[in-house]
Amino acid sequence: MCSILAIVALLLSVAFYIMLIHVIMSWLLNFGVLNRHQPLVASIWDGLTRLLEPVYRPVRRMMPDTGALDLAPLVVFLGIIIVRNILIADLARSMSCAIRI
Repeated sequence: MCSILAIVALLLSVAFYIMLIHVIMSWLLNFGVLNRHQPLVASIWDGLTRLLEPVYRPVRRMMPDTGALDLAPLVVFLGIIIVRNILIADLARSMSCAIRI
């Protein structure tokens, strides 16, 4: 069971960093630091958006419309942090697992 918790913690950490890259890249695109017309930037942006849109879509449906401000990544970040740091850490502690989060 400890190995399953370790795998879930690893997957949540990877998802957290992928989302962080997506958010930072969106800021860089919006401020004109990156150009979406460059093939490498466009392919990375498209891949990250396709990967994360199924995660953001249900959250956006539940949240009120905030116009241009998209709070879905923030809600998903908080969910990942809560699951990773509270639930998995408590489960690992109760089962005496050595999982580094």
